[in-house]
Amino acid sequence: MRTLIVTAFVSLDGVMEAPGGEPGYRNTGWTFKTVEFDEAAYEIKTREQEEAGALLMGRRSYEAFAPVWPTMTEEFAGYNAMPRYVVSTTLEEADPRWPATILRSVDDVAKLKETEGGPISVHGSAELGQSLADAGLVDRYHLLVFPVLLGAGKRLFSSADKDATKLKLVEHETYSNGIQKQIFDVIR
Repeated sequence: MRTLIVTAFVSLDGVMEAPGGEPGYRNTGWTFKTVEFDEAAYEIKTREQEEAGALLMGRRSYEAFAPVWPTMTEEFAGYNAMPRYVVSTTLEEADPRWPATILRSVDDVAKLKETEGGPISVHGSAELGQSLADAGLVDRYHLLVFPVLLGAGKRLFSSADKDATKLKLVEHETYSNGIQKQIFDVIR
């Protein structure tokens, strides 16, 4: 069984929307506009790319990444070379600039987890991450928690009324700029 890892930049109040400057959100670009850069805080992003066996995204994240990531040959060489999957009920075909296999449901993701290969890394994709967590498919969280409160915005976790999910903190670090790396395994 493959490990499914949700990785996210998140504010202290749980917002993960538009960390890199995506249009349409009041606080867009909050990861670099509100917190001083410390290269050490992003070590986990390099490690994720080296360890991942596949990349999984929701449709909106895929449509935002597809025109950009293939041109970032140094930064995202690993992601550009590995299998990519996008979960969507509406996407007709993958972007030819950054081909991906289209999955139609979280059930399809559950089947993907049963295949051979390295960890499946979920980037961006707030709604997909929530659906995967609510379906009990997430095995690990890689979080960079930024010392900022954003208020409104897409959240990392859903507000579904469900039983508690127990997590085990397996790695953590605090950086000079106040960013905290928190890696949790989901306890089953």
